[in-house]
Amino acid sequence: MALITLRNGRKIQDFTKPYVVAEMGTNHAGSMEKVMEMIDCAKEAGCDCVKFQSWSSESLYSKIVYAGNPIAKRMVNKFALSENELLEACEYCNKVGIDFSSTPYSAKEVDFLVDVCKAPYVKVASMDLNNYPFLEYIAKKNVPIILATGMSELDEIKNAVKTIEEAGNRNLCILHCISIYPPKISSINLKNIWGLREEFPEYPIGFSDHSLGTEIASASIVMGAALIEKHLTLDKKRLGWDNDMAMEPHEMKNMIQACSNVFEALGSKERVVGNAEIEQRNKIRRSIVAKRELKGGTIITEQDLDVKRPGTGLPPEMIKQIVGRKIIRDISCDELILKEDII
Repeated sequence: MALITLRNGRKIQDFTKPYVVAEMGTNHAGSMEKVMEMIDCAKEAGCDCVKFQSWSSESLYSKIVYAGNPIAKRMVNKFALSENELLEACEYCNKVGIDFSSTPYSAKEVDFLVDVCKAPYVKVASMDLNNYPFLEYIAKKNVPIILATGMSELDEIKNAVKTIEEAGNRNLCILHCISIYPPKISSINLKNIWGLREEFPEYPIGFSDHSLGTEIASASIVMGAALIEKHLTLDKKRLGWDNDMAMEPHEMKNMIQACSNVFEALGSKERVVGNAEIEQRNKIRRSIVAKRELKGGTIITEQDLDVKRPGTGLPPEMIKQIVGRKIIRDISCDELILKEDII
């Protein structure tokens, strides 16, 4: 099965327990106190990684956007984390034992993430899937890449993957993603995970989930999702760009448990009857019993037999084998007929 190895040695692979990423987005509102609290919450919930956004007012929007919406620049600056703040978050992640990464939006931000923070991977946002020079730049850093595919046609995804490959990087995980916050259930198309796997069998396929609740992420486990990304917030009632569709810590913990349960329940294709079911079989299957009192020497007829619990005697499928055989002892009505009772 397709897998990638992160810079810290961790594996991301299809049809294994998924690597869970808590997307912080802008839900920290630029507060380092909230950043630290969110990291703690993600760790407590069982996430494998916390992922931030590495942007500035210069790397995200052009002047024409700010000219038309003066508030936008103030909001971007408010929600942005500086290099020092990102490094502080990274160091805290290392301290508490959870992976750190981010989504960069410029070459400078890529360099800081890779060279200074030593992030285990670089996440490429859906908006940059067709930004081929940027993809090439990241790929040439020779680090694992997580590529989101929201808003993209299949040919665009193929071109993006080709660009990364031609830059000499094949350490890639591709995420199915719908870039609506939240999307309609009917638009999620989880079977795209299968479709992407068919198109790119050498790369693990994950799912960046913007839906509400836990059931869609849990269902992606059945599709073999190697990675699940979900937005985290401390309080979804607070105003924010993507705050209302994010998960609070207890919801994230529930989602991870649900995903773990689904993965464990999948088991294997091999048909195996476990010890617990064997014990249950002895209790609730049927065995052959005497339908009436049978004297020793009686030749058994089908009318002499019935089948009832427990399942510790001769099974029902042996009825035809013992019809015509002789009983060697007296057997009372409803008593189990055992192998040693007949000749």
